[in-house]
Amino acid sequence: MRKKARVLTPLERRIMRVLWEGGAGNVQKVLQGLTGEPQLAYTTVQTTLNVLQRKGKVKRRLVGRAYEYSAIVSQEAADSHALKDVLQKVFRGSVDDLLLSLVRSKQLDAQKIAELQERLRASESAEEEPE
Repeated sequence: MRKKARVLTPLERRIMRVLWEGGAGNVQKVLQGLTGEPQLAYTTVQTTLNVLQRKGKVKRRLVGRAYEYSAIVSQEAADSHALKDVLQKVFRGSVDDLLLSLVRSKQLDAQKIAELQERLRASESAEEEPE
């Protein structure tokens, strides 16, 4: 048996976003929650939800005559898997190379780095506080 794919395809991510933001729903609810282009056919959404269910990304239960789908995988986990995949495929696992690429492409500058350092400090302080 093949290992379950951890990284979502763009179409799977688009459909999962509807479940993450709007909660559980049937194919019709997911279809109505989709934004952007291209518009998808009912059968495309249904097939993709079934693929996601087989991959263990969503669970489904029969409600009346239609399945209701809900996300099993959190958006944070999906993002983490996607980032690790890009890091390995594009930057050979080097976080330094990723950051340098962001700086060179002007997507990350000194001001943004300072903001991120402050957020990191705040996050570390919150983790150290006893409950």
